[in-house]
Amino acid sequence: MTHDPIPVSIITGFLGSGKTTLLNRLLKDPDLRDTAVIINEFGDVGIDHLLVEQSSDGVIELADGCLCCTVRGELVDTLSDLIARLQTGRLKSLKRVVIETTGLADPAPVLHVIMGHPVLVQNFRLDGVITVVDAVNGDRTLDNHEEAVKQVAVADRIILTKTDLVDPTSRSFAQFTARLMRLNPAGLQLSAGDTKAIQAQLFDCGLYDPSTKTADVARWLHEEAYHHRHDHAHDVNRHDARIRAFTLVEDKPIDPGALDMFIDLLRSSQSEQLLRMKGIVALSDDPERPVVVHGVQSVFHPPARLPAWPDADHRTRLVLITRDLEEDYVARLFGAFVGKPQIDTPDRDALENSPLSIPGFKP
Repeated sequence: MTHDPIPVSIITGFLGSGKTTLLNRLLKDPDLRDTAVIINEFGDVGIDHLLVEQSSDGVIELADGCLCCTVRGELVDTLSDLIARLQTGRLKSLKRVVIETTGLADPAPVLHVIMGHPVLVQNFRLDGVITVVDAVNGDRTLDNHEEAVKQVAVADRIILTKTDLVDPTSRSFAQFTARLMRLNPAGLQLSAGDTKAIQAQLFDCGLYDPSTKTADVARWLHEEAYHHRHDHAHDVNRHDARIRAFTLVEDKPIDPGALDMFIDLLRSSQSEQLLRMKGIVALSDDPERPVVVHGVQSVFHPPARLPAWPDADHRTRLVLITRDLEEDYVARLFGAFVGKPQIDTPDRDALENSPLSIPGFKP
């Protein structure tokens, strides 16, 4: 590879939320020149007036320098072809990839492709998940569709559309935005109508600051949002009640083997419940050079070792978003591996006897 990993942004959101409208705006933004856009349904995006030529394999070069790829087969093949074109000079430049999912899609499989494929992980890096939410119908959508709740929970950016049709000072709108914050305390909420904010903050959600090329862990983790969230009582019958967002903190460096076993056990036995995990970890083999971990369900990006701590806080911090997985259970499981008191849970026999459990681990 002769280039830095290309950032990939995932645009998701429920049916009718406004993903296509947002995508059309992005395609017209001159700042997104040399961006590849991968969409599920080409006919839904009105870019015909921008077409210059269409190649035989569905890669379209636009007048503003963007590319639009219709998904014709596996996402892996589409992304691999973009890299091949870049390396052979058929593409002069590729600065970013934007992938739009269908309205009913769970974004996790797309994230798995970016984070787990051995070749693609060398050429691409996940920048962030952008979830589009309808400010008019979003509350009902969250009530009725669990997929929409998951889309919000894993987002780095939450884009509110149709805000011109609601009263931003109303109690109902305040309750709705608070609900989104409960689901995802660190998800930055932006109005689709705020063009300047969209241009300035929609992208560059990843670990590295694109202007300095250095790790900005505090911004990426935003763990203070999880410590200061407000857990007001809400209807336990809602899908929201299944979502947990919390942070695990450890002051002492952790044995690398213990961290591996904790993550392996969590993702092998609870992969469907582990929606996302981010973290910076002090390992005992080299505590001055922390390791960054990032996982979605059972798939984890290869850990990155930083050259030094980015700030004065040298503690291990793991931020998790889970579904049907209690914070207390995960915290006690983590404590068992880092030398804190052993967990005592009704699930201990199930874990010990599970074929997915780690050999030798005794909860």
